Amino acid sequence: MSGAARLGAVFAETRAVLTDAGFADAAIETRILLAGLLGLSTTEIFTQGDRPVTERERSVIADAVARRLRHEPVHRILGHREFHGIDLRLSPDTLEPRPDTEVLVDAVLAHLKRMAAQKAVVSILDMGTGTGAIALALLKECPQARALGSDISPGALQIAAANAHLNGVAERFETRESAWFEAIDESFDIIVSNPPYIPTDVVESLEPEVKDYDPRKALDGGRDGLEAYRAIAENASQHLLADGIVGVEIGYDQREDVVQLFEQNGFSLIEWHRDHGGNDRVLLFTR
Repeated sequence: MSGAARLGAVFAETRAVLTDAGFADAAIETRILLAGLLGLSTTEIFTQGDRPVTERERSVIADAVARRLRHEPVHRILGHREFHGIDLRLSPDTLEPRPDTEVLVDAVLAHLKRMAAQKAVVSILDMGTGTGAIALALLKECPQARALGSDISPGALQIAAANAHLNGVAERFETRESAWFEAIDESFDIIVSNPPYIPTDVVESLEPEVKDYDPRKALDGGRDGLEAYRAIAENASQHLLADGIVGVEIGYDQREDVVQLFEQNGFSLIEWHRDHGGNDRVLLFTR
């Protein structure tokens, strides 16, 4: 990319590079990437096709394209992404939130609002909080909610705290380093988690955007993918207030196994939800 250029031409060139490299969604990715890098909306990428692109901007774009060709996800290149109406910073310490996890937020949100109509404060524990996505989305939707985000990664907790400030809910959000319930003494109205659930021997077969850029500890659910669910199911009842709920995201083929784990520990399944692809994705339990 050298010499004077207009945005329309840069878009076409970038899309062609990604298409030739085999990226199926090259046009969409180019639109998101250029919009984020140039500070434009995705609509302005098309309506401002005659906009000049400076040499400095072209250099930034070329670097971003090189990173994408190494299969770094677009939103990781940009350093942030939107999730359930909030903006989240990303880092190598955090899983990149996916749209399927919004299904968990929506499922829990209905119960959160019901509880908020009955009590002044509703307490949430988000285990394996990562970017803080689930907890912060719930806090944004319910002013009466307060949340504790726990994680084994200090780096992830720093990002979660920063995201709480970024989205204006920091006064209702705290973080704590903890392996599941290890450092948790309190009880909560809602316990929620998108835990690692991919079997160890499957992780290496994942697409490079996931296995090379998401933290391994946020993916690897142990030999059978169920280690985290065992830890949650075996201990959640000690940390759940009366009439509280537990909500978890699951792998597409794990519903029966996870339900069995929770039922063996005194819980009953009250809801299950499918993701945007029609796969089982969210389970809600109560005691």
